[in-house]
Amino acid sequence: MENITVKINGVELEVPKGTTVLEAAHMAGFEIPTLCYMKEINEIGACRICVVEVNEGRGFRLVAGCVYPCSNNMEVLTNSPKVIASRKRTLELILSTHDRKCLSCVRSGNCELQKLAKDYGIEDATVYDGAKNEYEVDSSAAHMYRDNNKCILCRRCVAVCAKTQGIGVIGANERGFKTYIGSAFDMGLGETSCVSCGQCIAVCPVGAIAEKDYIGDVLAAIADPEKTVLVQTAPAVRAGLGECFGLPIGTNVEGKMVAALRRLGFDKVFDTDFAADLTIMEEANEFLDRVKNGGKLPLITSCSPGWVKFCEHYFPDMTENLSSCKSPQQMFGATAKTYYAEKMGIDPKNIVMVSIMPCTAKKFEIGRDDENAAGVPDVDYSLTTRELGRMIERAGINFLGLEDEKFDDPLGISTGAAVIFGATGGVMEAALRTAVYTLTGENPIDFPEVRGTEGIKEATYNVAGMDVKVAVASGLANARELLNKVQSGEADYHFIEIMGCPGGCVNGGGQPQVAMGIRNFVDIREKRAKVLYDIDASLPVRQSHENPAIKAVYEEFFGEPGSHKAHEILHTTYVKRKVNEI
Repeated sequence: MENITVKINGVELEVPKGTTVLEAAHMAGFEIPTLCYMKEINEIGACRICVVEVNEGRGFRLVAGCVYPCSNNMEVLTNSPKVIASRKRTLELILSTHDRKCLSCVRSGNCELQKLAKDYGIEDATVYDGAKNEYEVDSSAAHMYRDNNKCILCRRCVAVCAKTQGIGVIGANERGFKTYIGSAFDMGLGETSCVSCGQCIAVCPVGAIAEKDYIGDVLAAIADPEKTVLVQTAPAVRAGLGECFGLPIGTNVEGKMVAALRRLGFDKVFDTDFAADLTIMEEANEFLDRVKNGGKLPLITSCSPGWVKFCEHYFPDMTENLSSCKSPQQMFGATAKTYYAEKMGIDPKNIVMVSIMPCTAKKFEIGRDDENAAGVPDVDYSLTTRELGRMIERAGINFLGLEDEKFDDPLGISTGAAVIFGATGGVMEAALRTAVYTLTGENPIDFPEVRGTEGIKEATYNVAGMDVKVAVASGLANARELLNKVQSGEADYHFIEIMGCPGGCVNGGGQPQVAMGIRNFVDIREKRAKVLYDIDASLPVRQSHENPAIKAVYEEFFGEPGSHKAHEILHTTYVKRKVNEI
């Protein structure tokens, strides 16, 4: 590739031809602020916060650094008085129509617009105040609300919904001053085929979109002496929660998380990983049963509720391919309110099951039909990683000062296979470990072909003389591409893993929000996933079928994987939906 020479604030460097000014500045150690820019997703140069001065032999002029390509011998100024003045004026204009209720905003202290206002010395946010549009808050969806009074029209949410997830249920309505982000025909988001993935929340730079908060309800349950309040934590939470407290991306805080949950007052602190191992036992059995008995193939995983709802809306005929297994969250709740309740002599009606998830779609999932094995909801409240962070802060717990603690038994015992559920390819790898053992008696550990953050991965494994073809997809646009190939006959697989969020749960819509200035240059998916694979590698037991707690729950309660009792409690059903119809 041809290289060219550029000079950024007096620093000369070589960059590949086609490099943008934003990218070149980053290489030179200078960060250019952005609001609308998302690398390879939303490169529209609309907000103009990224303006810089460039000189290509005709004198300096202002351009949008995020989309402007470098030319040979170009000079760039990223922080000249003219640049600073332009960015400040743009910020003042954005703020003139922004609902500036910062003290009560969920993003206060972690808002990209707020930070820029501070960085550029905005002293009077009302300098350009004039007419404003007023909008009703859309709270029709189960998982989130949209407040267009705070929206800055950066269109990040629109781009991620359409391009990354391939759904496109939101877009720009009206034109000019009246422009706002919404759904077609002013439908409430809950009336559309939104899948609750929360990727729009993850990329929103302000507080215009946020998950519905149930911290108050959970605290009320904890305070109720009649209730036994149990909590389960998904594998990806331990890889993200530390960011809420200033720790680097990719820090394992499992022990501190457990300690904090105990101090919040939960009666028992359990690990969703236990149910991930349980899921593998049921799913591997289901896969082998379908292969041996001519069942519907490919079998497709059902752990991701965003993916499940996507399948119901956009590939309804393929719901028969979905594993009937509940997700680990729901399996855990169902097991807690049947097996554990019976074991401890607790009325299931007096158990409040709380989950801590990296996912906003879990808030939708807990209200689905056929998710009430004990006659009450399997899970009562699902909180995001962000909600847990706020909950810990609100309680005045010194998170960073906590000593590590361990999960409670028996539903806190898990394996390495379970913890990698949080990364794309992890469910596939965990299932293969157990499926191969079941068929051959061998215990293979690592399946590197299904690891990594690529959107689509394929592999073929020879197991007991049979070539097992598998595929892994993360991000729903990738899922659509893969399934279109399956439906057309272009691709043929036995087993498919699909995760709704790109990179899997580590990049879920409920994980701590990371400023786009970091996301554009750092693969947060890889850093968080590394936490899970490192835990897996360090554990003495790495196969679900070797989990002693799983062996016990089958011996004492379920009988065997795929039993009638297991099906009644651990399996579910699906709905064939239409696009933009609930």
